[in-house]
Amino acid sequence: RQMCIRDRRRVRDSRCGAMFRGCRAVVAGVADQHGYGWAIANTLASQGADEIVIATWVPAFRILRKMLDRGKIKMEHDCKLHVLPLEAAFEFPEQVPEETAATPKYTQAEKYTISELAGEVDRRMGGADVMVHCIASAPEVQSQLLATSQEGYLAAVRNSSFSMIGMLRQFGPMLSRSDWGAALTLSYAAADRVVPGYGGGMSSAKAALQSDVRTLAWEAGQEWGVRVNCISAGPLASRAAKAIGNRPDGGSRIDQMISWSQQCAPLKRPMLAADVGSTAGFLLSRDAAAITGSTVFVDNGLHVMAPGSVQTV
Repeated sequence: RQMCIRDRRRVRDSRCGAMFRGCRAVVAGVADQHGYGWAIANTLASQGADEIVIATWVPAFRILRKMLDRGKIKMEHDCKLHVLPLEAAFEFPEQVPEETAATPKYTQAEKYTISELAGEVDRRMGGADVMVHCIASAPEVQSQLLATSQEGYLAAVRNSSFSMIGMLRQFGPMLSRSDWGAALTLSYAAADRVVPGYGGGMSSAKAALQSDVRTLAWEAGQEWGVRVNCISAGPLASRAAKAIGNRPDGGSRIDQMISWSQQCAPLKRPMLAADVGSTAGFLLSRDAAAITGSTVFVDNGLHVMAPGSVQTV
């Protein structure tokens, strides 16, 4: 009987555009209003989420909070918004090196490790119902794999893949208490295909991330009844993507990736952040209650194309 009542409520909320009525969300890895993380937060707010924590990289924390406070950027829909710092390379405070902790931007921020973020979320919102991981960084992303150092490679995997494990470890018990109980992360085509210029170990990190999603779906499902999914998103000229740098001829690598995508993808339309936001909204919602361990491609169909196939048509 309780399941029937819950299902009727889910259908009602879906029809009236309030799939996340009463939901508390955590979206980690948002630096500005142009990326996929912001689009996902906007979707959750548009569907009735009560409170959203946006966790941003420590060096960008004060800038993002100031822009929000001054109204230079704002959510398209009303929602109680919390902006908190996060350095996802570290799960616990004791893991933070002294030289990092002594950096001015880190001394100005408090409680920025994953475990501290989880504690602050629990204190402010009483828990979380959905968690989104939009974190990817590599100190040597502009280096070819053969030129990447061991330290740079391991940092890429730690920051971009292992951080998802740490986040789910900390937030899983909260998600288990929720009707939603879902986690989501973002990947890219370089996990499955060669994308020249996406270097520094990032392709390996994304491949590890997609593999981890399958294992985490099993373990988190068994441990907490929590769903774990992934979106492999098409290229977008976000602030983070521009860190990939330029080609040897001086042209932007991300612009080249976008141009190649538009030329080769089956759908001749621009890739929009809102495309990923909408798909994330579905995967995090109770409408996707039976979906876990999946990587969903949101790339205008680019992933189905064979190399050189457009030139042969």
